[in-house]
Amino acid sequence: MTQGIKAAPFLLALALLAGCTVGPDYVRPAAPATPFFKEGIGWHPADPQDAIPRGAWWRIYHDPTLDGLEKRVVIDNQNVAQAAANWRAAVALIKVAQAAALPSLSIGPGASLAQGGSSGAGNGGVRTNYSLEASASWDLDVWGRIRREVEASRAAASISQADLAAATLSAQAALATAYFELRGSDAQIALLNRTVIAYQRSLTITQNQYRAGTVAQSDVAAAETQLATARASAIALGVARAQYEHAIAVLAGLPPAELSLASGTLAHDVPVVPAGVPSDLLQRRPDIAAAERLMAEQNANIGVAIAAYYPDVTLSALFGYAGNPLGSLISTANRVWSLGAAASETVFEGGARAGNVAAARADYDAAVAAYRQTVLTAFQQTEDALSTLRIEQTEATAQAVAVAAAERTLAIVLNEYRAGTVAYTAVVVAQAAALSSEESAVSLRQDRLVQSVALVAALGGGWQAPPP
Repeated sequence: MTQGIKAAPFLLALALLAGCTVGPDYVRPAAPATPFFKEGIGWHPADPQDAIPRGAWWRIYHDPTLDGLEKRVVIDNQNVAQAAANWRAAVALIKVAQAAALPSLSIGPGASLAQGGSSGAGNGGVRTNYSLEASASWDLDVWGRIRREVEASRAAASISQADLAAATLSAQAALATAYFELRGSDAQIALLNRTVIAYQRSLTITQNQYRAGTVAQSDVAAAETQLATARASAIALGVARAQYEHAIAVLAGLPPAELSLASGTLAHDVPVVPAGVPSDLLQRRPDIAAAERLMAEQNANIGVAIAAYYPDVTLSALFGYAGNPLGSLISTANRVWSLGAAASETVFEGGARAGNVAAARADYDAAVAAYRQTVLTAFQQTEDALSTLRIEQTEATAQAVAVAAAERTLAIVLNEYRAGTVAYTAVVVAQAAALSSEESAVSLRQDRLVQSVALVAALGGGWQAPPP
């Protein structure tokens, strides 16, 4: 044991060195910043909401059917399930990286046959040796290579966690978008069905007047054409509606054959989503969180690459028994032990280490650029959604005036046609104008709802980045 005691100061010094960690410590680089959203200036919503509900942001639409569909996304959407599995794998890899910092222990019983020497003459010089040994080794991680690998693994797990949140938000937003497009189709079909009824009344009036001899047969033909066209348009909208329903089913994790949504109404009120300030996006956008954690991972990889310049120091120990016979193996006379320390250093590698460090630094610079671009894209998407909602809010007011004017015009022209003061072509023009105006109003309302979903997604859907 004297040698072990003499080696203790040396081993203690190596253990103290284990506090060193080479490579740069991570500091989040500055991102493009602006104190306000341009589209938020001067825009005062008439019906502001206090905040986006955390997680279940779709509740701002107060639609029970949408609520039920959105709840299925986290459970059954397969893209979300894949992202969740990737996150669990990344978390497991943290344990793998951490394990490298701990001593490894092994135990191994053994038996061997050997021949030679002067002993064992009675059996041809063959003898049996038995052993029972336990060994341990410990990489001291003097230069922090393992600690940097653990740091990189933690950052990678955070990236996967943010990717899971991004996949979930993307699926939820896609489902809400498809749902409002489906309800927009329902609204258009309902409008055309009402139009068919109105056109049927006009055709009846025209047929009665034709039988009375006050209008030409061409007027009847024009009324029949309008009626048939409206019916065909209503039927054609069924194609788009069916496709939206199929998309909703898949996003909810269901085969399309297992989901049928009854016709419903398109919401009249578009909820106003508070945009907050641009700096909120740094915490509320999962893609920004993922980009930021990627910088941390690449920064840790620089330290891993730099650590390759320094020797790898390992402690080892062995204790056990070796001898013959087996019955008296575990005895003081058969005891064996050893303690050791080893350092290995690469003398020549043709510039591989320098290349790895340069590549790691370049990867970090690329991650910084990607992070800053992600932030800029987030600002753009938010500004786009804000500007669209602002402009379409004004457009909706103007469109409502246009619808009312077209309906008044149609009523006047119909009365004039019944009185025989205008030709039926005037009725056709007025009916087409009224239908087009109402279709535009429905499409605008649908698009405003879709854009509100886009704004919620651009703002991160109420998601909050976890601590690094």
